[in-house]
Amino acid sequence: MKWISNIMVFLLLFGFSREQGFAQESPNVVLINVDDLGYGDVGCYGATMVKTPNMDKLAEQGIRFTDFHSASAVCSPSRYALITGTYPARVDLFGAMFLREPLVVDTDQMTIAKVMKEAGYETAAIGKWHLGFGEERPVDWNKPLKPGPLELGFDYYFGVPVLNSHPPFVFVENHSVVGYNPDDPFVYGEQSETRWFPEKFGLSEIGGAREAHFNFDDRKVGTTLINKAIDFVKSPHEKPFFLYLATTNIHHPFTPAPRFIGTSKAGRYGDFIHELDWMLGEVLKALDEEGLTENTLVILTSDNGGMLNQGGQDAYAAGHHMNGKLLGFKFDAWEGGHRVPFIARWPGKVPAGRVSDVLASNVDLLATMANLIGQDQLVKEAQDSHNLLPAIKGETNEPIRDHLIIAANSRNHLSVRKGKWMYIPAQGGGGFGDKNVGDHTFGGPAAFPFTGQVNSDIQNGEIKKDAPPAQLYNLESDPYEAKNLYNKNPEIVKELQRLLEKTITGH
Repeated sequence: MKWISNIMVFLLLFGFSREQGFAQESPNVVLINVDDLGYGDVGCYGATMVKTPNMDKLAEQGIRFTDFHSASAVCSPSRYALITGTYPARVDLFGAMFLREPLVVDTDQMTIAKVMKEAGYETAAIGKWHLGFGEERPVDWNKPLKPGPLELGFDYYFGVPVLNSHPPFVFVENHSVVGYNPDDPFVYGEQSETRWFPEKFGLSEIGGAREAHFNFDDRKVGTTLINKAIDFVKSPHEKPFFLYLATTNIHHPFTPAPRFIGTSKAGRYGDFIHELDWMLGEVLKALDEEGLTENTLVILTSDNGGMLNQGGQDAYAAGHHMNGKLLGFKFDAWEGGHRVPFIARWPGKVPAGRVSDVLASNVDLLATMANLIGQDQLVKEAQDSHNLLPAIKGETNEPIRDHLIIAANSRNHLSVRKGKWMYIPAQGGGGFGDKNVGDHTFGGPAAFPFTGQVNSDIQNGEIKKDAPPAQLYNLESDPYEAKNLYNKNPEIVKELQRLLEKTITGH
């Protein structure tokens, strides 16, 4: 039976695992896209008033990046970039999407899930979607919600259709609202019967569907999502799997399970981080229990920086700075809006305890996955995505991209990063700008007296009258963007202006 022995040798050489039933060259992938987790919200990135032992351990066992960015400082366009490998500015997507808006991704477009399916992966998306459903505006929530995640390459979807602060406050599974009863339909313009929390808006935008709304218990959302993720990890897999887990933590309203309330020194904001860290720990434990840890690439990042909302203001006043020393917050073109944590672990393939300063973005994850599983030919459709895998595996610290386009909430603040230079073609951050402490959309120059941040264009909470019309920062010598060098470097400004225009317009 020599031929049997030869087959066994072949299988061993090529990494066949009886438990998994597939080659070791095709690792499972768990991609965790956290909502609003800032650069300073994690222990290994400098946080001291919250405890993140699981995130810190993940970094100890893998690599963390210090110059990783979301392609947008806003949730929906950032997710568009991650899913499609394409800058959201190419489809004029800058702001957040809400319950009336259809699917923003063309179903013929290449997506990160389609890349994985091409290689035979089982794919699942669990958590916050926030990219729209259906083909028409307004979305009819009483009909099957298609196209949606399943038409973009995911075999299974369960989660929050829009976000946890805006309606509809329900769960969706595949194409259907969980608990939907056609005898009690959704009705636009009626009050929804849902639980009330601060920073929960639009309660009168859509009502009806009482059972579906009742299923959505804000304090159980984190637990519900993580249980679905664990079920997927522990289900029988004849093929490798790709799990896109998009948490609602730590987006407002801050509604952790009761056991996490009061556990941090940063108020409800910090308590929500504690629940998030527990959620990560549960996923990692499930991988251990299933014997999948060694052959699973786990990635954790965030869709944008931390927000100075009401809960964020409380945390900031207590001494917790969600974006560390970075200037600005979610929605801003300043670094605090889009420089985010990025941690990757793959035992034996990703060096433990490594730190990388390679410039990268969540728009690069599609090309990275394609290279990981040998599907590089699919990346041609994702024109803005670059392969990050060599940097993740610690094989290089050389630049993987020449420049990076970053969007703020304002179209006028579409910015470009090249090398050490960051160019913002307008004044201010381009994000929220309410002027009073306690305002939900407090931010911009008006927030500087509260935050104590410093920028040469801003004085007493206002942009100086003689401030330059745009901004240029040397992030190598000035990582916190204190000094605007626009007037001192006109040639660099012109170069970056041309690069920005050429990248988006093609000429």
